[in-house]
Amino acid sequence: MKRSLVLVATAVLLAGCGGGGGAQAPQDGSGAPAKVTLEWWHLSTADPIKSLWAQRAKEFEAAHPNVTIKATVLENEAYKAKLTTITQSGKAPDVFASWGGGVLRQQVDAGLVKDISGDVADVLPTFTPAALSAYQLDGKTYGLPTDIGLVGFWYNKKLFGKAGITEPPATWSAFLEDVGKLKAAGVTPIALAGKEKWPGHYYWAYLALRIAGLDALKQAAVDHDFTKPDFVAAGQQVKALADLQPFQRGFLGAAYSTPDGQSATVSNGKAAMELMGQWAPSVQTDSGKGLGDDLGFFPFPAVEGGKGSIGDAFGGGGGLAVGTDAPKEAVEFVKFMTEMGNHSKAVASGGVLPVLKGEEGAVTDPNLKQVATLLAGAGGYQLYLDQAYPPAVGQQVNDSVAELIAGTKTPEEVGRDITEVAKSEAG
Repeated sequence: MKRSLVLVATAVLLAGCGGGGGAQAPQDGSGAPAKVTLEWWHLSTADPIKSLWAQRAKEFEAAHPNVTIKATVLENEAYKAKLTTITQSGKAPDVFASWGGGVLRQQVDAGLVKDISGDVADVLPTFTPAALSAYQLDGKTYGLPTDIGLVGFWYNKKLFGKAGITEPPATWSAFLEDVGKLKAAGVTPIALAGKEKWPGHYYWAYLALRIAGLDALKQAAVDHDFTKPDFVAAGQQVKALADLQPFQRGFLGAAYSTPDGQSATVSNGKAAMELMGQWAPSVQTDSGKGLGDDLGFFPFPAVEGGKGSIGDAFGGGGGLAVGTDAPKEAVEFVKFMTEMGNHSKAVASGGVLPVLKGEEGAVTDPNLKQVATLLAGAGGYQLYLDQAYPPAVGQQVNDSVAELIAGTKTPEEVGRDITEVAKSEAG
Protein backbone atom coordinates (compact mmCIF):
# COMPACT_ATOMS: atom_id res chain seq x y z
CA MET A 1 0.00 0.00 0.00
CA LYS A 2 2.21 3.12 0.48
CA ARG A 3 1.85 1.31 0.65
CA SER A 4 4.17 0.04 0.07
CA LEU A 5 5.24 1.29 -0.08
CA VAL A 6 6.46 -0.08 1.75
CA LEU A 7 4.96 1.38 5.02
CA VAL A 8 8.26 3.63 17.62
CA ALA A 9 8.72 1.17 19.58
CA THR A 10 10.89 2.06 22.58
CA ALA A 11 9.59 3.88 25.59
CA VAL A 12 12.02 6.70 24.96
CA LEU A 13 10.77 7.17 21.41
CA LEU A 14 7.13 7.01 22.42
CA ALA A 15 7.74 9.66 25.02
CA GLY A 16 9.10 11.94 22.34
CA CYS A 17 6.15 11.58 19.98
CA GLY A 18 3.06 13.68 19.74
CA GLY A 19 4.87 16.38 21.61
CA GLY A 20 7.69 17.49 19.38
CA GLY A 21 6.86 20.94 20.60
CA GLY A 22 7.83 19.72 24.04
CA ALA A 23 11.41 19.45 22.81
CA GLN A 24 11.63 23.22 22.58
CA ALA A 25 14.21 25.01 24.68
CA PRO A 26 13.70 28.54 26.00
CA GLN A 27 15.11 31.35 23.94
CA ASP A 28 18.50 32.61 25.00
CA GLY A 29 17.43 36.24 24.96
CA SER A 30 18.81 36.85 21.49
CA GLY A 31 15.42 36.40 19.90
CA ALA A 32 16.57 33.22 18.13
CA PRO A 33 13.84 30.62 17.56
CA ALA A 34 13.49 27.96 20.21
CA LYS A 35 15.10 24.60 19.55
CA VAL A 36 12.65 22.07 18.09
CA THR A 37 12.90 18.34 17.48
CA LEU A 38 10.42 16.97 14.96
CA GLU A 39 9.52 13.29 15.17
CA TRP A 40 8.88 12.16 11.58
CA TRP A 41 7.59 8.66 10.89
CA HIS A 42 7.38 7.28 7.36
CA LEU A 43 7.58 3.96 5.50
CA SER A 44 9.73 4.71 2.47
CA THR A 45 12.25 1.96 3.16
CA ALA A 46 13.51 1.62 -0.42
CA ASP A 47 15.54 3.90 -2.63
CA PRO A 48 15.30 6.26 -4.39
CA ILE A 49 12.71 7.76 -2.02
CA LYS A 50 14.40 6.70 1.21
CA SER A 51 17.53 8.66 0.32
CA LEU A 52 15.61 11.56 -1.23
CA TRP A 53 13.49 12.01 1.89
CA ALA A 54 16.60 11.95 4.06
CA GLN A 55 18.17 14.62 1.86
CA ARG A 56 15.04 16.80 2.07
CA ALA A 57 15.18 16.56 5.87
CA LYS A 58 18.82 17.74 5.88
CA GLU A 59 17.93 20.63 3.59
CA PHE A 60 15.08 21.69 5.87
CA GLU A 61 17.37 21.55 8.89
CA ALA A 62 19.93 23.68 7.06
CA ALA A 63 17.27 26.29 6.31
CA HIS A 64 15.90 26.09 9.85
CA PRO A 65 18.91 25.84 12.21
CA ASN A 66 16.65 25.56 15.24
CA VAL A 67 15.05 22.34 13.93
CA THR A 68 16.29 18.77 14.31
CA ILE A 69 14.37 16.08 12.44
CA LYS A 70 14.35 12.62 13.96
CA ALA A 71 13.16 10.16 11.32
CA THR A 72 11.74 6.73 12.07
CA VAL A 73 11.49 4.58 8.92
CA LEU A 74 9.54 1.32 9.06
CA GLU A 75 8.21 -1.15 6.52
CA ASN A 76 4.46 -1.29 5.91
CA GLU A 77 3.20 -3.76 8.52
CA ALA A 78 5.56 -2.62 11.27
CA TYR A 79 4.58 0.98 10.57
CA LYS A 80 0.86 0.29 10.83
CA ALA A 81 1.32 -1.70 14.04
CA LYS A 82 3.48 0.91 15.77
CA LEU A 83 1.34 3.83 14.64
CA THR A 84 -1.75 2.04 15.94
CA THR A 85 -0.05 1.43 19.28
CA ILE A 86 0.92 5.04 19.83
CA THR A 87 -2.36 6.53 18.59
CA GLN A 88 -4.27 4.21 20.91
CA SER A 89 -2.26 5.76 23.73
CA GLY A 90 -3.62 9.16 22.74
CA LYS A 91 -0.50 10.49 21.01
CA ALA A 92 0.76 10.92 17.47
CA PRO A 93 4.14 11.72 15.91
CA ASP A 94 4.72 15.34 14.88
CA VAL A 95 4.71 14.40 11.19
CA PHE A 96 3.65 10.97 9.98
CA ALA A 97 2.84 9.11 6.79
CA SER A 98 -0.86 8.59 6.13
CA TRP A 99 -2.95 6.93 3.44
CA GLY A 100 -5.93 9.09 4.35
CA GLY A 101 -9.43 7.62 4.25
CA GLY A 102 -11.14 5.88 7.16
CA VAL A 103 -7.98 5.43 9.21
CA LEU A 104 -7.22 9.16 9.07
CA ARG A 105 -10.83 9.95 9.96
CA GLN A 106 -10.60 7.78 13.07
CA GLN A 107 -7.40 9.59 14.09
CA VAL A 108 -9.07 12.96 13.47
CA ASP A 109 -12.12 11.93 15.50
CA ALA A 110 -9.77 10.97 18.34
CA GLY A 111 -8.27 14.47 18.28
CA LEU A 112 -4.83 13.28 17.22
CA VAL A 113 -4.42 15.12 13.90
CA LYS A 114 -4.07 18.86 13.35
CA ASP A 115 -6.49 20.68 11.07
CA ILE A 116 -4.01 22.44 8.78
CA SER A 117 -6.60 24.01 6.47
CA GLY A 118 -5.60 27.58 7.20
CA ASP A 119 -1.88 26.87 7.19
CA VAL A 120 -1.92 25.29 3.72
CA ALA A 121 -4.69 27.30 2.06
CA ASP A 122 -2.14 29.08 -0.12
CA VAL A 123 -0.81 25.83 -1.63
CA LEU A 124 -3.99 23.73 -1.93
CA PRO A 125 -4.71 24.93 -5.51
CA THR A 126 -1.36 23.49 -6.64
CA PHE A 127 -2.44 19.89 -5.93
CA THR A 128 -4.52 17.66 -8.19
CA PRO A 129 -7.98 17.04 -6.69
CA ALA A 130 -7.59 13.24 -6.83
CA ALA A 131 -4.35 13.30 -4.86
CA LEU A 132 -5.69 15.70 -2.25
CA SER A 133 -9.09 14.07 -1.73
CA ALA A 134 -7.96 11.35 0.71
CA TYR A 135 -6.72 14.01 3.17
CA GLN A 136 -9.76 16.26 3.15
CA LEU A 137 -12.61 15.38 5.48
CA ASP A 138 -15.77 17.42 5.97
CA GLY A 139 -14.29 20.36 4.14
CA LYS A 140 -11.11 20.46 6.20
CA THR A 141 -7.55 19.47 5.27
CA TYR A 142 -5.60 17.10 7.54
CA GLY A 143 -2.59 16.31 5.39
CA LEU A 144 -0.86 16.88 2.06
CA PRO A 145 -0.22 14.12 -0.50
CA THR A 146 3.24 12.97 -1.52
CA ASP A 147 2.21 10.21 -3.93
CA ILE A 148 -0.79 8.77 -5.75
CA GLY A 149 -1.15 5.74 -7.94
CA LEU A 150 -2.99 2.54 -8.58
CA VAL A 151 -2.51 -1.17 -8.13
CA GLY A 152 -1.92 -3.29 -11.21
CA PHE A 153 0.08 -6.24 -12.48
CA TRP A 154 3.83 -5.85 -12.89
CA TYR A 155 5.08 -8.66 -15.10
CA ASN A 156 8.16 -10.22 -16.65
CA LYS A 157 7.88 -9.94 -20.44
CA LYS A 158 10.47 -12.67 -20.99
CA LEU A 159 8.59 -15.20 -18.84
CA PHE A 160 5.31 -14.32 -20.53
CA GLY A 161 7.00 -14.95 -23.86
CA LYS A 162 8.31 -18.30 -22.62
CA ALA A 163 4.70 -19.31 -21.95
CA GLY A 164 3.59 -18.13 -25.38
CA ILE A 165 1.65 -15.15 -24.03
CA THR A 166 1.93 -12.42 -26.65
CA GLU A 167 -0.05 -9.68 -24.87
CA PRO A 168 -1.32 -9.05 -21.36
CA PRO A 169 -4.81 -10.38 -20.58
CA ALA A 170 -7.69 -7.90 -20.81
CA THR A 171 -10.31 -10.12 -19.13
CA TRP A 172 -10.32 -12.19 -15.96
CA SER A 173 -10.99 -15.43 -17.83
CA ALA A 174 -8.00 -14.71 -20.08
CA PHE A 175 -5.92 -13.98 -16.99
CA LEU A 176 -6.79 -17.39 -15.49
CA GLU A 177 -5.94 -19.02 -18.82
CA ASP A 178 -2.56 -17.28 -18.81
CA VAL A 179 -1.89 -18.55 -15.30
CA GLY A 180 -2.40 -22.03 -16.71
CA LYS A 181 -0.06 -21.33 -19.63
CA LEU A 182 2.67 -20.11 -17.29
CA LYS A 183 2.38 -23.19 -15.10
CA ALA A 184 2.49 -25.44 -18.16
CA ALA A 185 5.71 -23.70 -19.21
CA GLY A 186 7.27 -24.38 -15.82
CA VAL A 187 6.96 -20.76 -14.68
CA THR A 188 5.60 -19.70 -11.29
CA PRO A 189 2.80 -17.33 -12.33
CA ILE A 190 2.45 -15.03 -9.30
CA ALA A 191 4.49 -13.94 -6.30
CA LEU A 192 2.53 -13.15 -3.13
CA ALA A 193 3.54 -11.97 0.34
CA GLY A 194 1.06 -14.19 2.15
CA LYS A 195 2.57 -13.45 5.55
CA GLU A 196 1.79 -9.74 5.34
CA LYS A 197 -1.83 -10.21 4.15
CA TRP A 198 -2.35 -6.72 2.69
CA PRO A 199 -1.05 -7.72 -0.78
CA GLY A 200 -3.61 -10.53 -0.90
CA HIS A 201 -6.52 -8.22 -0.19
CA TYR A 202 -5.83 -6.48 -3.50
CA TYR A 203 -7.28 -9.48 -5.37
CA TRP A 204 -10.58 -9.56 -3.49
CA ALA A 205 -10.89 -5.75 -3.55
CA TYR A 206 -10.25 -5.48 -7.28
CA LEU A 207 -12.62 -8.34 -8.08
CA ALA A 208 -15.29 -6.71 -5.91
CA LEU A 209 -14.67 -3.44 -7.77
CA ARG A 210 -15.01 -5.16 -11.15
CA ILE A 211 -17.96 -7.43 -10.23
CA ALA A 212 -19.99 -5.33 -7.78
CA GLY A 213 -18.85 -1.89 -8.91
CA LEU A 214 -17.51 1.20 -7.20
CA ASP A 215 -20.88 2.26 -5.81
CA ALA A 216 -21.29 -1.10 -4.08
CA LEU A 217 -17.99 -0.72 -2.24
CA LYS A 218 -18.96 2.78 -1.15
CA GLN A 219 -22.42 1.56 -0.08
CA ALA A 220 -20.80 -1.14 2.04
CA ALA A 221 -19.15 1.62 4.05
CA VAL A 222 -22.67 2.85 4.85
CA ASP A 223 -24.74 -0.32 5.34
CA HIS A 224 -21.81 -2.47 6.56
CA ASP A 225 -23.01 -5.45 4.51
CA PHE A 226 -20.42 -7.53 2.66
CA THR A 227 -22.62 -10.62 2.32
CA LYS A 228 -24.29 -9.53 -0.92
CA PRO A 229 -24.01 -11.92 -3.89
CA ASP A 230 -21.50 -9.79 -5.79
CA PHE A 231 -19.09 -9.76 -2.83
CA VAL A 232 -19.44 -13.51 -2.53
CA ALA A 233 -18.78 -13.78 -6.26
CA ALA A 234 -15.57 -11.81 -5.80
CA GLY A 235 -14.50 -14.32 -3.18
CA GLN A 236 -15.38 -17.19 -5.48
CA GLN A 237 -13.06 -15.79 -8.14
CA VAL A 238 -10.25 -15.39 -5.61
CA LYS A 239 -10.79 -19.04 -4.72
CA ALA A 240 -10.78 -19.99 -8.41
CA LEU A 241 -7.37 -18.33 -8.73
CA ALA A 242 -6.01 -19.89 -5.52
CA ASP A 243 -7.21 -23.33 -6.64
CA LEU A 244 -4.82 -23.06 -9.60
CA GLN A 245 -1.93 -22.90 -7.09
CA PRO A 246 -0.37 -19.93 -8.89
CA PHE A 247 1.83 -18.61 -6.09
CA GLN A 248 5.47 -19.30 -5.31
CA ARG A 249 6.40 -22.12 -2.95
CA GLY A 250 6.20 -20.97 0.66
CA PHE A 251 4.13 -17.89 -0.17
CA LEU A 252 2.11 -18.12 3.04
CA GLY A 253 5.25 -17.29 5.03
CA ALA A 254 6.67 -14.75 2.59
CA ALA A 255 7.06 -11.05 3.33
CA TYR A 256 6.88 -8.31 0.71
CA SER A 257 10.17 -6.43 0.49
CA THR A 258 12.68 -8.85 2.02
CA PRO A 259 15.42 -10.47 -0.12
CA ASP A 260 13.30 -13.65 -0.34
CA GLY A 261 9.91 -11.93 -0.43
CA GLN A 262 7.29 -11.17 -3.04
CA SER A 263 9.06 -8.26 -4.72
CA ALA A 264 12.43 -10.02 -4.97
CA THR A 265 10.80 -13.18 -6.32
CA VAL A 266 9.57 -11.18 -9.33
CA SER A 267 12.70 -9.07 -9.56
CA ASN A 268 14.93 -12.15 -9.69
CA GLY A 269 12.86 -13.83 -12.39
CA LYS A 270 11.42 -16.54 -10.15
CA ALA A 271 7.79 -15.55 -10.73
CA ALA A 272 6.09 -13.95 -13.71
CA MET A 273 4.11 -11.19 -12.00
CA GLU A 274 2.83 -9.49 -8.88
CA LEU A 275 -0.24 -7.38 -8.18
CA MET A 276 1.19 -4.27 -6.59
CA GLY A 277 1.13 -0.47 -6.45
CA GLN A 278 3.11 2.11 -8.37
CA TRP A 279 6.11 1.74 -6.08
CA ALA A 280 6.76 -1.82 -7.31
CA PRO A 281 9.66 -1.05 -9.70
CA SER A 282 11.74 0.75 -7.06
CA VAL A 283 11.14 -1.98 -4.46
CA GLN A 284 11.97 -4.67 -7.00
CA THR A 285 15.29 -2.98 -7.75
CA ASP A 286 16.00 -2.49 -4.05
CA SER A 287 15.17 -6.07 -3.02
CA GLY A 288 16.42 -8.00 -6.05
CA LYS A 289 18.28 -7.81 -9.33
CA GLY A 290 15.67 -5.81 -11.22
CA LEU A 291 14.11 -6.68 -14.59
CA GLY A 292 15.09 -3.61 -16.58
CA ASP A 293 13.41 -3.54 -19.98
CA ASP A 294 11.75 -6.91 -19.29
CA LEU A 295 9.43 -5.28 -16.74
CA GLY A 296 5.94 -4.46 -18.00
CA PHE A 297 2.65 -3.30 -16.52
CA PHE A 298 -1.01 -4.02 -17.23
CA PRO A 299 -4.20 -2.96 -15.41
CA PHE A 300 -6.38 -5.39 -13.49
CA PRO A 301 -8.55 -7.15 -16.09
CA ALA A 302 -12.26 -6.65 -16.65
CA VAL A 303 -14.60 -9.34 -15.33
CA GLU A 304 -17.12 -10.52 -17.89
CA GLY A 305 -20.64 -9.59 -16.83
CA GLY A 306 -19.43 -7.42 -13.94
CA LYS A 307 -21.10 -4.14 -13.00
CA GLY A 308 -17.80 -2.31 -12.52
CA SER A 309 -16.01 -0.27 -15.16
CA ILE A 310 -12.57 -1.22 -16.41
CA GLY A 311 -11.81 2.49 -16.07
CA ASP A 312 -12.28 2.46 -12.28
CA ALA A 313 -8.98 2.49 -10.40
CA PHE A 314 -8.07 0.89 -7.09
CA GLY A 315 -5.10 2.10 -5.09
CA GLY A 316 -3.92 5.08 -3.17
CA GLY A 317 -0.87 7.08 -2.52
CA GLY A 318 0.75 8.53 0.50
CA GLY A 319 0.72 11.77 2.38
CA LEU A 320 1.96 13.54 5.46
CA ALA A 321 -0.27 14.39 8.40
CA VAL A 322 0.60 16.50 11.44
CA GLY A 323 0.00 15.56 15.06
CA THR A 324 -2.27 17.83 17.08
CA ASP A 325 0.46 18.82 19.53
CA ALA A 326 3.18 19.33 16.92
CA PRO A 327 4.98 22.69 16.73
CA LYS A 328 4.38 25.06 13.81
CA GLU A 329 7.60 23.86 12.17
CA ALA A 330 5.89 20.53 11.47
CA VAL A 331 3.44 22.16 9.05
CA GLU A 332 6.29 24.11 7.47
CA PHE A 333 8.14 20.83 6.91
CA VAL A 334 5.11 19.22 5.24
CA LYS A 335 4.78 22.20 2.91
CA PHE A 336 8.52 22.08 2.18
CA MET A 337 8.31 18.39 1.25
CA THR A 338 5.46 18.96 -1.18
CA GLU A 339 6.52 22.15 -2.93
CA MET A 340 7.14 21.79 -6.66
CA GLY A 341 10.92 22.26 -6.58
CA ASN A 342 11.34 19.41 -4.11
CA HIS A 343 8.55 17.04 -5.02
CA SER A 344 9.22 17.02 -8.75
CA LYS A 345 12.68 15.60 -8.03
CA ALA A 346 11.02 12.62 -6.37
CA VAL A 347 8.75 12.20 -9.40
CA ALA A 348 11.73 12.36 -11.77
CA SER A 349 13.47 9.65 -9.75
CA GLY A 350 10.62 7.24 -10.48
CA GLY A 351 9.83 6.85 -6.80
CA VAL A 352 6.46 8.60 -6.75
CA LEU A 353 3.86 9.88 -9.19
CA PRO A 354 2.64 13.47 -9.65
CA VAL A 355 0.42 15.02 -7.01
CA LEU A 356 0.98 18.62 -8.16
CA LYS A 357 -0.49 20.17 -11.28
CA GLY A 358 2.14 20.38 -13.99
CA GLU A 359 4.39 17.58 -12.72
CA GLU A 360 3.36 15.11 -15.41
CA GLY A 361 6.39 15.88 -17.56
CA ALA A 362 8.71 14.68 -14.80
CA VAL A 363 7.55 11.06 -15.28
CA THR A 364 10.11 9.38 -17.54
CA ASP A 365 9.66 5.65 -16.90
CA PRO A 366 7.36 4.16 -19.59
CA ASN A 367 5.55 1.86 -17.15
CA LEU A 368 4.91 4.69 -14.71
CA LYS A 369 3.74 6.85 -17.59
CA GLN A 370 1.18 4.14 -18.29
CA VAL A 371 0.06 4.22 -14.67
CA ALA A 372 -0.17 8.02 -14.77
CA THR A 373 -2.23 7.85 -17.97
CA LEU A 374 -4.63 5.33 -16.46
CA LEU A 375 -5.02 7.53 -13.40
CA ALA A 376 -5.71 10.58 -15.55
CA GLY A 377 -8.48 8.72 -17.37
CA ALA A 378 -9.94 6.89 -14.38
CA GLY A 379 -13.71 7.19 -14.12
CA GLY A 380 -13.71 6.38 -10.40
CA TYR A 381 -11.22 5.77 -7.63
CA GLN A 382 -11.35 3.35 -4.70
CA LEU A 383 -8.86 3.65 -1.84
CA TYR A 384 -7.29 0.47 -0.44
CA LEU A 385 -9.98 -1.25 1.61
CA ASP A 386 -7.74 -1.58 4.66
CA GLN A 387 -7.48 2.22 4.64
CA ALA A 388 -10.86 3.26 3.22
CA TYR A 389 -12.75 1.50 6.01
CA PRO A 390 -12.18 1.82 9.78
CA PRO A 391 -8.98 0.04 10.91
CA ALA A 392 -10.72 -2.98 12.46
CA VAL A 393 -12.76 -3.53 9.30
CA GLY A 394 -9.73 -3.15 7.06
CA GLN A 395 -7.78 -5.63 9.18
CA GLN A 396 -10.64 -8.11 8.95
CA VAL A 397 -10.64 -7.76 5.16
CA ASN A 398 -6.93 -8.58 5.12
CA ASP A 399 -7.29 -11.48 7.56
CA SER A 400 -10.32 -13.03 5.87
CA VAL A 401 -8.92 -12.80 2.35
CA ALA A 402 -5.65 -14.35 3.57
CA GLU A 403 -7.64 -17.27 4.97
CA LEU A 404 -9.59 -17.56 1.73
CA ILE A 405 -6.37 -17.75 -0.28
CA ALA A 406 -4.98 -20.30 2.19
CA GLY A 407 -8.10 -22.43 1.76
CA THR A 408 -9.29 -22.19 5.37
CA LYS A 409 -12.27 -19.87 4.79
CA THR A 410 -15.07 -19.91 2.20
CA PRO A 411 -16.17 -16.91 0.12
CA GLU A 412 -19.39 -16.79 2.13
CA GLU A 413 -17.50 -16.80 5.42
CA VAL A 414 -15.34 -13.91 4.21
CA GLY A 415 -18.41 -11.76 3.67
CA ARG A 416 -20.00 -12.74 6.97
CA ASP A 417 -16.87 -12.11 9.03
CA ILE A 418 -16.19 -8.68 7.52
CA THR A 419 -19.85 -7.74 7.96
CA GLU A 420 -19.81 -8.78 11.61
CA VAL A 421 -16.82 -6.56 12.38
CA ALA A 422 -18.19 -3.67 10.28
CA LYS A 423 -21.54 -3.70 12.10
CA SER A 424 -19.80 -3.99 15.46
CA GLU A 425 -17.61 -0.99 14.68
CA ALA A 426 -20.66 0.98 13.58
CA GLY A 427 -22.27 0.33 16.94
